[in-house]
Amino acid sequence: MGQYRMLVDVTKCIGCYSCRVACQMENDLPPDQSYISFCEVEKGEYPNVEWVMHRFSCLHCEDAVCEKVCPQNAISYSQTGAVVVDQEQCIGCEYCEKNCPFGRAKVELCQDKEGNSVSRANKCTLCNGKVLEGMTPACASTCYTEAIVFGESDEILQKAEQRLAEVKDRYPDANIYNPEGVGGTHTIYLLAHKPEEYDLESDATTPASAIIWKDYAQPLGKLLLGATTMAVIGGAISNRLFNKGEHHEGGE
Repeated sequence: MGQYRMLVDVTKCIGCYSCRVACQMENDLPPDQSYISFCEVEKGEYPNVEWVMHRFSCLHCEDAVCEKVCPQNAISYSQTGAVVVDQEQCIGCEYCEKNCPFGRAKVELCQDKEGNSVSRANKCTLCNGKVLEGMTPACASTCYTEAIVFGESDEILQKAEQRLAEVKDRYPDANIYNPEGVGGTHTIYLLAHKPEEYDLESDATTPASAIIWKDYAQPLGKLLLGATTMAVIGGAISNRLFNKGEHHEGGE
């Protein structure tokens, strides 16, 4: 199976929220909860007012910070390109939530198989299960303005470039948001304005400390010390390196 991407074209979005409702229904979420949020910004002055809006969820980074800082290896890459959470492995440590450069991972209370309340990471999965079965993510299949389209990676990148050329006359600052600092993403955006207008970081990156820890220190540690010993040591090191909330509270 090849890799897939989603394109969100904000120039076509009318803020109907059908994608959000579809997400809630697909994931059996309550009305006040969804893996999709909306960014709405008012630009200009009356009577020349423009509403800048778009749906926003996990971007599914190629080099995902959440995957690197997770001490339980509960976050992984699907063959589709999606970044997914294994609920059985997750311990609710919040490292993913505190380190995601886009603020998309959320640790919330839910019920385990025994009915106990537990903290677990939740986020958009790009409807990974549906895609593996040859179907389209719920949000894309319900967007009647085609502001959300889904398909093979190369095809979506080509569509994004074509659409960018079409809207440049109307939106001179239009751009494709696919930040290289996180290796690119599997949810990309065609933005009408600069990323900052949409509360997006133009220079979002994967921290060097996370890369060194996940790609070098952990594999070497498991080889020298064994997986079990490294898991114990890794929990302490991860807590020190990646728990931003506690780090700042300590004044260091």
